[in-house]
Amino acid sequence: MNLGMPEILVILLIALLLFGPKKLPELGRSLGQSIREFKRGAQEIREELEKAVDVKEEVKPASAKEEPKA
Repeated sequence: MNLGMPEILVILLIALLLFGPKKLPELGRSLGQSIREFKRGAQEIREELEKAVDVKEEVKPASAKEEPKA
């Protein structure tokens, strides 16, 4: 879903009409903070998953070295 310049201008015009020129900077700041927090949370989840995968990979080779008992 790619937005071109005309679509962005229409969205901004509608936002301007709905919220007024005094509210738009405040809404922009809060939207930016929300996006930043979302990215930070996603990064933390990604790091936790990578740590969990690394731990599993470290445990597997140790158990693979054991010879099966006959």
